[in-house]
Parts: sequence; structure tokens; C-alpha cells
Amino acid sequence: MIYLVEDDNNIRELVVYTLNNTGIDTVGFERPSQFWQAIEQARPDLILLDIMLPEEDGLQILKKLRASDDNRNIPIMMLTAKGSEYDKVIGLDMGADDYMPKPFGMMELIARIKALLRRTEKKPAATTARKDYRIGELYVCPASHTVKVGDEDIVLTLKEFDMLCLLLENRGIVMSRDQILTKVWGYSFDGESRTVDVHIRTLRQKLLQAGDLIETIRGVGYKIGERV
Repeated sequence: MIYLVEDDNNIRELVVYTLNNTGIDTVGFERPSQFWQAIEQARPDLILLDIMLPEEDGLQILKKLRASDDNRNIPIMMLTAKGSEYDKVIGLDMGADDYMPKPFGMMELIARIKALLRRTEKKPAATTARKDYRIGELYVCPASHTVKVGDEDIVLTLKEFDMLCLLLENRGIVMSRDQILTKVWGYSFDGESRTVDVHIRTLRQKLLQAGDLIETIRGVGYKIGERV
């Protein structure tokens, strides 16, 4: 189930109609208050969230969702007319998993929704098979989705956690931005490498002193080296 929060009737009705007709159950909400009532009853698999909304803007909603134990891991895609790089970076910094500026093509929207759903689909067998990682003060347990730096618990978004695990799984190997986009987001589009850079920046900040383990390879991508 997908929840769409969009106050533009034409856009909301088009997206809901299109997604439902492609087999993706979708419910639209004009106002945030309607959305909050619905999420108390049932949590969706993904949220499509506009920024410019009545009652409270989408960034406030995003912040509340990421601060909630029950809702922090729900994938969120921002759909907004505010398409500048500045606005995009703010949304991603606050924990959005993806960002599509209006106007957008429905085929691309569907492709990115499916890719995001694939990435967040629960796969217990694959997850529990992944080993734990310990480098210096950094400890990561993929099975329990646990990240610690020293004695401090670190809270990451799903994308940040997946990126960290990808770099750890390929320790010593440089991962290009396109490789990270494809493996973590499930797609690669021209001009989207900034998404990776933003998530790497916030990941480093959250990892405190262990953030220095993530190395930037200029003009290529990122890696976690073999030595501490």
C-alpha cells in the first residue's frame, strides 16, 4: 500500500488512478491531518510526499516520520514543484529516500517506486546470512540493523544503512556513484549522482569519528579502505 499526500487534486487523482491501474494499491490524501489519521490505523509500504501543503509542509511531516520509532523506516519519496538542487539536498538530508521534481513522467515515477519497493522488501534469509562488521570503533550487524560507534547507538535511514553495508561488503574496492545508485536505489539516471553524495555526507556525520572510514575517490566514487 502506498500513501500519497498531495493537495493538488489533478495530480493526486492522476497518480492514484495510474498506480492503482498498474497493480500498486494507492490512497491519496489532500491534507496532512487525513494522512496522520490513516497512518495510525495502518502503515503503508511507501509514502509519496509533497512539500507545499496546507496545515504543515512536507519537510515537517518527513521530520516527524523519521523521528518516530514506528515509522522511521518507511521509504519516502518527495514529489514537489520545488526542484532546485538546494531543496533536493534539504529533503535528502532530512531522510527522504528519493526525490522527483514536478512535472514528472508517470512511467519514470512508476519505475522509481518499484525500484524503491524492491530495495525495501524484507528478505530475512538474505539478511541473516550477512556477517557482522567491526572496523575500529564501528560495529554493524545487518541481521539486527544495528550500528554502533564505540558505545553509542547510531540511527540511520534505510538508504544510509544499505550504503554503509554495501561499502563494507566491498571493503577496499572503490564503488562508483552509478554502482551505488544501481545497488542501493535500484536504478541509475543521468544527473542523479548528487543523491549519493548527499547520503554519503549525512552518513559520515552520523557515524561521528568513524565517518572518516569512508574515503572519497575523486572523480570515481567512495570506498571503505582495508586498513583502519
